[in-house]
Amino acid sequence: MLTKRIIPCLDIKNGRTVKGVNFLNLIDAGDPIKLALKHVDDGADELVFLDITATEQKRKTLSRLVYNIASKINIPFTVGGGISSVKDVDILLKNGADKVSVNSSAIKNPNLINKISEKYGSQCLVIAIDAKKINSNWIVHLMGGKTITKLNLFDWVVDVEKRGAGEILFTSMNNDGTKKGYANEALLKLSKLINIPVIASGGAGEINHFIDVFKQGKADAALAASVFHYNEISIKELKRKLKAEKINVRL
Repeated sequence: MLTKRIIPCLDIKNGRTVKGVNFLNLIDAGDPIKLALKHVDDGADELVFLDITATEQKRKTLSRLVYNIASKINIPFTVGGGISSVKDVDILLKNGADKVSVNSSAIKNPNLINKISEKYGSQCLVIAIDAKKINSNWIVHLMGGKTITKLNLFDWVVDVEKRGAGEILFTSMNNDGTKKGYANEALLKLSKLINIPVIASGGAGEINHFIDVFKQGKADAALAASVFHYNEISIKELKRKLKAEKINVRL
């Protein structure tokens, strides 16, 4: 049985970690390097770094900050934000990223998925998808959730898997920052639809939400931010509780 992963997420704006609710009202959550080291010490399986305004501001991810974090940690590190070419991927991998996360650029140019996968392998490509449930349909958004598309979440994941994505990072915009639990119904449907790992994002507020996302949502990994940044949940304690629930995690 594959080990379930716990992944803290560093949402970065202007070089600082931030956190909001439903993608809005961002507040400062601390220094990203200090937080990265804290999460590694606490037992995180991987880290995700998302430069959340890079695409909107039409600039590249902060590669120097990526290097400064990567040089200090020893767990897999995924980086996203502003990636629009194979060259961008090359720069981030050379600065220490293990995987890259692509969102808006993949929607605008789906062939980018094929190109990245063909050059670097699917194992280093995560396709991030921000989707919102609108009138019972899950609709994909881009530009950090600010722009609605006509894409259906489930159609899009099937397409990106065929193009060579290695993982899906699905964030429910409805659940993001609410601390009321993950979108387990949608996650379960995703897990049945595709054969690549699904990382759940949006809604973690208590340990039971992680138990539910693995048991009900069948997610392969659970991503969270503020509950880890603000010490509301200890990753070590979380993993002990998951183990007690017969959920396979690395202690």
